[in-house]
Formats: sequence, C-alpha cells, structure tokens
Amino acid sequence: MTTDEFDIFLATAPGLEAMLCAEVRGKGFKQPKGVPGGVVTRGGWPEVWRANLWLRGAGRVLARIDAFHVTHLAQLDARARRVPWDSVLRPDVPFRVEAACASSRIYHSGAAAERVATAIRETLGAPQSEEDAILVRVRIEDDHCTISVDTSGEPLHKRGYKQAVNAAPMRETMAALFLQQCGYDGREPMLDPMCGSGTFVIEAAEIAARLNPGRARAFAFERLATFDAETWARMRGVRREPLPPQGCHGSDRDAGAVAMSMANAERAGVAEITAFRQAAISDATPPGDRPGLVIVNPPYGNRLGDGAALLPLYQAFGNVMTRRFAGWRVGIIASDARLAQATGLPFLPTTPPVPHGGLRVTLYQTGPLA
Repeated sequence: MTTDEFDIFLATAPGLEAMLCAEVRGKGFKQPKGVPGGVVTRGGWPEVWRANLWLRGAGRVLARIDAFHVTHLAQLDARARRVPWDSVLRPDVPFRVEAACASSRIYHSGAAAERVATAIRETLGAPQSEEDAILVRVRIEDDHCTISVDTSGEPLHKRGYKQAVNAAPMRETMAALFLQQCGYDGREPMLDPMCGSGTFVIEAAEIAARLNPGRARAFAFERLATFDAETWARMRGVRREPLPPQGCHGSDRDAGAVAMSMANAERAGVAEITAFRQAAISDATPPGDRPGLVIVNPPYGNRLGDGAALLPLYQAFGNVMTRRFAGWRVGIIASDARLAQATGLPFLPTTPPVPHGGLRVTLYQTGPLA
C-alpha cells in the first residue's frame, strides 16, 4: 500500500455494477472498473470521503489497505502484524473484524478473523467490540488476502432523512441507479404514481437540486486516523447550482403513504420541488405539459399479494400510461415478467435482474410513448 493511492471498492447489488460504474466515471473518479458486487476505483482518502458524500448508487465504500498471498493461519498472523494499522485505525476507537474465505487453503473464516483481530489488538492497542466499532473486512480468495476498512459505517442508502417507510421499501441506492438507467438527470419532470414513502420522488428531487446524498449523515471514516476535519468541512460545504426546477411528483392511493412522503421530503430539504397527492392509479394524470419520466415500484406478486390478484392493477397502470402519457417514458420494477407484460407497454430489452428483498427484480422501461 502507498500512502497516496490505493484501491477503493464501491459495493452495489449484483446486476447494478455497470450502472454504478457509469456513475463513478461521471463523477470523475479514476479508472473505475466493474467487478462482481461493485466497482473498483483508485484514489486516496479524499476520494474515499467524496465517494461516501457524492455517490448515489454505492451501498458501501471500502478502503483496501493491504493485500498479500497467504496459505496458512500462522502466515496470516505474521503478515497481519505488518499492516500499518496505526496509519488507518485509532487506538481509542473500537474495531471488529469480519472474514470470508473462498477457494483457499485457509477456509475457516472465524479463525482468520480472530488472527487479524489479535494482530490489531496487540500491535495497535485498540479495543475489540461488536458495538459502535470500525469494521475491518478480510477476504481470502484463491489464497489471496485483501484487508479493507469499511469507511461508510451504516449502509449508504440511509441518507439521514427517512424516518418512516412503507411495506417492502426500495433502497435509495437502488432507486438512484434505476433512475439513472432510465436516463433521468433532473432536467425533466417525473412522476411516481405509487410513491409509497417517496423514495423515487425524493431521489429525483435531490438530483435536480444537485444535493449530495451523504450531506445529512455521519460516516465511519470520521473516526479513522486518516480523518482531516478541516478538509472534510470544506468538501462537505461545497454546493452546486440547482437545475431549473421541473417538479418531482408522487401520488398514492393511501393517505398515510402520502403523508409519509411529504414528511420525508421536508426532512430531505426538497419539499419545495416535490408535490404529493392522494390518488388511485386510474386518476393519474401528467403533472404539466412537458413530458418526462414515470417510474413506479408496484406491489410484486410474491411480495405483498397474490400475482393473479395484481393483474388488474398492472393492466390499469398500462391503460392510463397509454391513454394519457403520450411522449413520456415509463419505468416499472417487477419481479414477474407476466405482470410487467400485462401493462401492454412497449418495453425495451431488459438488463439482468437484481436481488431485492429476497426476490429478483427487473427494470422494464419504454421509450417515449406514442
């Protein structure tokens, strides 16, 4: 490891690596490369901080602080004691270690974690704890050990504003990547007519307002030896000019969901460019004259109800889109292709499904409707 630059791993759900890679590249990070489960880029600690602050689609940011070949536990113990722990961890901050082993002569993950934890305790003097601790991740694959520090702490989909959620919510990180996949950049109106707790609407509004997703929360890296509070304050204080407001709209048949969405939007600081109302799908209408994006995460057949019982909902959604939303693009998240096809909408070719809530879901999207 050099003191200036190292690998930074940005985690995401399998199937979304390409979209996250596009976001990482667009934000100016170095040499992003999609790998299973995420994206690897290069940088130093300022890039780690920016990744946590800026990136909408990453679930965690891991700083890879060392890597080496290892074939037995005694070797792991000796090599772990040579890691410059004092340059990353603080002796007064608790830590914990998690390990994973695959296709390696070291196959016992618990024993591997304990060897690394012992090395940290005895060389750095930091306390080991399961509560409120910095997470050190050890991965041994094909006899190659990578040691990383989780710089995020709580998962990055926890933006810091959402206190209330509806049943089976979509994570903000996934919603952001689906918006990106639909080509949404904040320059057009958008509508979610099944808005639930407002995730799509609020993410879209934050994109339009040019707000950093990590602006309202704390991160684990603030408790590392590498942290510079003054530099971080300057980085966090930079604001970009918002795009001209186009309006981000949500509706739901449930009054409680509408109230929940409004409260979440208020806490996120985007109440002025969002609008929510109580309405059934059959009452959905374009919010203004300019076409944009409709995106929706409806109930799934094996998530909140029976698939056959949901057919009328999907059919009604498709009918409303066809009759009233000429010129609009549509994105719909579904776990069952039959339900998506019941809308009768002219979907473009799909990308691979993505794990979500124990299911695998797919984004179905159209071009501008005729």
